[in-house]
Amino acid sequence: MTAELVRGQNHPVSQSRVEIRVSAGTPVLALASLADEQGRLTGSEVLAHPGARSLPGVDAPAELADRHTFAVDLDAVAADVHRIGVLLVLPPGGPVRFGAVPASHVAVAGPDGGTEIAGHTLTGLDTETAVVALELYRRQGAWKVRAVGQGYADGLGALLADGGLSVPAARELAAAALRTVAPVKEADATRAALPTLVGDVRSPQAPAQAPASVPEPPDPVPVSGVPYAGTPGPASGGDGSPPTISYTHPRRRRTSSEPPEPAPRPAAAAEPGQPPRPGAGDASGWSMDERLYNQVWGMFEDLARTAAAYRSAVEFADNRMDRELDDALSDPRHRLGGSGNAARDTARARREELVAQAQAVLDRDLAQLVAEAEVVEPALPAAYARWDNPVWHGHRTPEEGPLALRLGDLHLPERPDLRIPMLVRLPLERGLWIDNGRTGSEAAMAMDTDRLRRAAMDMAVAHAVRLLAVHPADRFSVHVIDAAGAGAASLAPLVRAGVLAAPPAAGAAGVSGTLAGLTRRVDLVQMALKAGAPEDLPPDVDTAEQLLIVHDFPHGFDDRAVTQLRYLADEGAAVGVHLLMVADRDEASAYGPLLDPLWRSLMRLSPVPDNHLADPWVHHAWTFEPDVPPQGSQVLDQALDRVAEARRTTRP
Repeated sequence: MTAELVRGQNHPVSQSRVEIRVSAGTPVLALASLADEQGRLTGSEVLAHPGARSLPGVDAPAELADRHTFAVDLDAVAADVHRIGVLLVLPPGGPVRFGAVPASHVAVAGPDGGTEIAGHTLTGLDTETAVVALELYRRQGAWKVRAVGQGYADGLGALLADGGLSVPAARELAAAALRTVAPVKEADATRAALPTLVGDVRSPQAPAQAPASVPEPPDPVPVSGVPYAGTPGPASGGDGSPPTISYTHPRRRRTSSEPPEPAPRPAAAAEPGQPPRPGAGDASGWSMDERLYNQVWGMFEDLARTAAAYRSAVEFADNRMDRELDDALSDPRHRLGGSGNAARDTARARREELVAQAQAVLDRDLAQLVAEAEVVEPALPAAYARWDNPVWHGHRTPEEGPLALRLGDLHLPERPDLRIPMLVRLPLERGLWIDNGRTGSEAAMAMDTDRLRRAAMDMAVAHAVRLLAVHPADRFSVHVIDAAGAGAASLAPLVRAGVLAAPPAAGAAGVSGTLAGLTRRVDLVQMALKAGAPEDLPPDVDTAEQLLIVHDFPHGFDDRAVTQLRYLADEGAAVGVHLLMVADRDEASAYGPLLDPLWRSLMRLSPVPDNHLADPWVHHAWTFEPDVPPQGSQVLDQALDRVAEARRTTRP
C-alpha cells in the first residue's frame, strides 16, 4: 500500500535501489541535489541535471518533460551525503509560476517499475518557480523519505543559495542547468535563475509581517551565528526569513593537514523490520559533545516536522470531510430518505480513517524519539544536562569552554512528556531576558508576584552558576546589578562562594560604576581588535568572558545608564560581554518606545512554563520549561565550591 504523504511527513525506505517518479502538470526540469547532514550543499558535485546527469548513487533525467524518473542507489551514495533533494524547476519561457499549472506528484517506488512506497502531491503552491518536492535522508543509519513541498519564487538560484552555496556559485550552477534545456543567452539564464538584488534570497513560505492587531508570533529558538527568524542579519536572507542552520562548532577551523571529520557512529543493530536502535552520539561531529549537540538538534527538528505532518494530515481530513458534507447537503438526491445520513456517515468515517493513519505514523515517530531521548539524556555533558543529572556529581572545571548551554526544556502538546533540551550556542550572540512580569502568561498570572520574582532570579543564578562551572576557572566572570537589593536571597550562593567579579552593585552609584567599567572594556577591546593589537590591552582589562546580571531594571537607572545598557546589549556580545536581564517590561514602560529595540534584541525566557518560543523550521509554539536545581538539592552549592577551589588553585 502506498503511503500518501502530506508536507513534512516522512516514511521509511527499506530498499537500497529505488526510483523517484515525477508526474508534473507541465514540462519541468527535474534535478537532484546532494547535501550534508545539515542540509548544506558543499563540494564540487552537488547537483545532478541534464548537463551533468550522474552523481554517485543518483541518475537524473536527461531532458525537459512532464514525466521523469530518477534512478537512485542508496548504497552507492557518498558517505558524507545525508540528503538527496528532488527539485522541480519551471524553465524560462514556460509557465511563470507553479500556482498556474496542475499540481505535480512525486513518488518513491521500487526499481524497474516496482510498487510505489510513498508519494506526495505538491499542493498550495503559488508564485514559486522552483520547488524542493521531497528528499531522501539518512537517520540513524537508515534512509527515509520526507515530503517537503517548499518553493522559491526567485527560482533555482535562490533555492541553491538557500542551501548554502555562495551567490556567485548559485548563479553559475543555476544558469548551467537552465542552459541545458532552454535556448537562451547566458545572461538571460542568469537573470532567470537568481534575483537581480544580490542577497535577496528568500522562501515564499517565510512568514509575512503580521498586522498590528495580530499578537506577536513566538520568539524563535536561537541556533547559530545570529539566525533569529524575523531579525535580518548576515546569517539570514536579509528579509527575516529563517536561515540555513549550521550545527558545527563556531570555533572549529579545519586546516588542510587535518583529517576529515569523523563519520557518525553507526546505529545499533535492530530486529528485522524494526527501526535502528538509537544510541547517544549518533550524529556527525569532532567530539562527543559536538555529536550530542547535533543529535539534540536533530531530535528537535524531527519532532517539529513530525508534529507538523500530523497536524497537516488532520487539517486535510477535516477539510475533506467538510467538503464532502457540503456536497451531500447540496445534492437533491440526498434530501429524501436516508441517503443523506449515509453520505454524512461515510464522510465522517473517511475522516476518522485518515486521522487514524496519521495518528499511527505520529505514534511510530514519537516512540522512536522517546527511545532516543532515553539514551541521549543520561549521556549529556554538564553544560547540556539537567541539574538532576548525575554528571554534576563528578563534574570538574574543564580546560576549555563548551559548545552550548542548556536553558531548559521544550515540548509540544502531542507528547508533553517528550522533552527536548533547549541548547543555546556559546558564546551568547544574543542577550537573555528572564521575564518576571505577569502580563501575557497564564502561568505567571496564577502565581503570587513575590514568588514569581524569586523564581525568575533563582533561574538567573542557576544559569550563572552553570556558566561558571562549565568554563575554565579564569575564563568567565559574573557581574551583578541589584540596585534595590531585592535579589539578595537568590544571590546568596554566589556571594558566599566568592565567585563574583565584585559584590552586587546597589544604588544609583553602583549601577553607574558597573556599567561604566563594562562599557570601558567593550570600547578598549573593540579598539584593540580594530588596530590588530589585542595584546596591547591595559593590564587591568579582564579578557575573560563577562556576564552582567541586571535585576529589577529600571530601578536605579537614569537616562545615561539606560543608554549604556543598550550599548552593552548591542555591542558587548561581539567582544565577550553578555547580558542577562531579570525584569518586567511593563515596569520600564515609562521610557516609552526608547527601550523597544532592547527588548527585541534579547531572548525572552520565562520562569514558569510558557509557550512563547518557536522552532526555525515550521514555527510551532513550543512550551518552554526552565531547568532549575531540584528543591532541597545541594548541586548548586557543590558546583560553586568546585569553581571557587579551581580559582584558588589557578591564581598565581
